[in-house]
Amino acid sequence: MRFLRFMALLSLLLPVVLSCNKDLNVNAEWRDITVVYGLLDQSRDTTFIKITKAFLGEGDALQFSKVPDSSTYPDKLDVWLVVYSQAALIDSLRCDTITIHNKQAGDSTFYYPDQLMYFTRTKLNENYSYKLYIKNRKSGKEITSQTVLVRDFEIAMPNGNISFPPGKTFRVKWTTAKNGNGKRYQLLIRFYYQEALKIKPDSLYLKSVDWTLFSDIQPTDASISQQFDLYFPSDNFYTLVGRKIDSSYLVSRRVAHHCQFIFSVAAPELNTYIDVTKPSLSLVQERPAYTNIVNGIGLFSARFTKSVDTLGVSDLTKKELKVNPATLHLGF
Repeated sequence: MRFLRFMALLSLLLPVVLSCNKDLNVNAEWRDITVVYGLLDQSRDTTFIKITKAFLGEGDALQFSKVPDSSTYPDKLDVWLVVYSQAALIDSLRCDTITIHNKQAGDSTFYYPDQLMYFTRTKLNENYSYKLYIKNRKSGKEITSQTVLVRDFEIAMPNGNISFPPGKTFRVKWTTAKNGNGKRYQLLIRFYYQEALKIKPDSLYLKSVDWTLFSDIQPTDASISQQFDLYFPSDNFYTLVGRKIDSSYLVSRRVAHHCQFIFSVAAPELNTYIDVTKPSLSLVQERPAYTNIVNGIGLFSARFTKSVDTLGVSDLTKKELKVNPATLHLGF
């Protein structure tokens, strides 16, 4: 989402960037600037790539962003993912267009709920690298970028049941792959619980809350296998559950169901983008705009998502949810 906000900001700053004299030219001569956003993830069954154009006009750029024609190319582009094994060409995957219908208000500054995307359902291979090739048939303009994928890795803990012993710690342990290309690790814990309403006491509805445990664990050397064995305070779990779940007189009871540990791993270019765009803690607030798109702007990189599903919640944790001061009021 930060990248989408960056594109909106770019449209606001573009007249200043293109001005060649001391006078502020609010609407300088228009240029075709292609904006690309794509993250390859072999754990997904479909790869989506967002391709738009920068826009310029009189008035509020944020209002222009809500109009599809402002940032959508009127003609279909030629879009390919060219597959390599080292220097050897393996395949060329043509990307078609599709309109997705699930964008929500607040997801980005751009129009919703329908957005045009380029996609392929061909399974990606972590042993290959991928070059993005875009051609505008009308203008002849070509845009390229390339990325490696993040390799799979081993998760040792948690496994089986998960326990959050009060006053103690819980353990997370994993080992990165050799030459795994993973430069930044994030772990999200999704806690699932069931709740029954007073009007339907025998019907349980499954709900969940998310807890980002960490988002910036970085291996010292992505070319070697490295083991992480980390411990975190269990009390933070109860604090988060107490803060994210609202007490309600409509709910008769709640039951802890299971947990899911979801790892997301960033490839080198995505990690660089995150570093460049995160808030500055120094007096110098201006940051350079990061892009790895040739003849365009944006980001083309990779991430890998891996999860440990259906981790049962231990009896100790279920009992603590009933009596812990942070969750006592929730009816577990």
